[in-house]
Amino acid sequence: MITVTGANKHYGSFAALDDVTLDIPSGSLTALLGPSGSGKSTLLRSIAGLESLDSGVVIIADKDVTRVPPQKRDIGFVFQHYAAFKHMTVRDNVAFGLKIRKRPKNEVNKRVDELLKIVGLAGFQHRYPAQLSGGQRQRMALARALAVDPQVLLLDEPFGALDAKVRADLRTWLRRLHEEVHVTTVLVTHDQQEALDVADRIAVLNKGRIEQVGTPEDLYDRPANEFVMSFLGEVAKLNGHLVRPHDIRLGRDPSMALVEHEGTQHSAGVTRATVERVVYLGFEVRVELRNEATGDLFSAQVTRGDSEALGLRDGETVYARATRIPKLPERVADAAGDSAPDETLSLSK
Repeated sequence: MITVTGANKHYGSFAALDDVTLDIPSGSLTALLGPSGSGKSTLLRSIAGLESLDSGVVIIADKDVTRVPPQKRDIGFVFQHYAAFKHMTVRDNVAFGLKIRKRPKNEVNKRVDELLKIVGLAGFQHRYPAQLSGGQRQRMALARALAVDPQVLLLDEPFGALDAKVRADLRTWLRRLHEEVHVTTVLVTHDQQEALDVADRIAVLNKGRIEQVGTPEDLYDRPANEFVMSFLGEVAKLNGHLVRPHDIRLGRDPSMALVEHEGTQHSAGVTRATVERVVYLGFEVRVELRNEATGDLFSAQVTRGDSEALGLRDGETVYARATRIPKLPERVADAAGDSAPDETLSLSK
């Protein structure tokens, strides 16, 4: 268990952390997610001991480590850039932490062989970092961090320097790795898909404060506020309400039935809209639309089959409705109010 209580960190007048309190369960993979400047890397570095807090407490495994130096916190740390020893082989890089701890040679060899197999680098032990791909170097960095059997593994944007395909592959690999080694892991990322794909729990940060903590499902389906909803996945604004694009249904019939899906307290009504653009994204199709009453742009996400069945074409008129509107304590209001009389078609159920 990692517990951060009342953490504050200022750089001049800028509050990087503003009274942050967070519990990270043992054995979990927790993502710290937020935009640039939200405080997620500062929080991670404070857990690692690489940043000193102005005030607050950091506890790891029931031990107050707030004033304990990084090398004595029993953590493994992986940065975005691999920080490999270029003159050492993969094997020597992974073994480095064990050797400086003067572990017996047979123990070092056994542990390194085990880790290279786990991270998929068993055949690469005699190569140098320059002979590896970016994804292989990052797996080597993770093996090196795990070699000393840390209580906590901290990952600071570990896949940020890699291309999209390699990032996706490594996300899947990291999830499997975590299930195998079960070390308490904290991942900093600004990539919403990465957090949803990998983490057991997500803490969303904004302007140095935690907006919400929960499972990916909790945060996606039950966001605490509009910031969380907007940051964790795509959103569309439909008649003053934030909705998920995949929760917008399109049709040709203006009298389409209003549907109140579970979790929806009210309906945003049916909106007459003009198709601005149809974008094919493999199985899914993004339909960019303009509200004919207000001129506002919004997007809906439908299947390719639904798009073809509707025969969607640029410039045509369709009718849109939200099948689900998340319950939020706040609502986005248009300049003229939450809704205007001519924004929706008033239909009876």
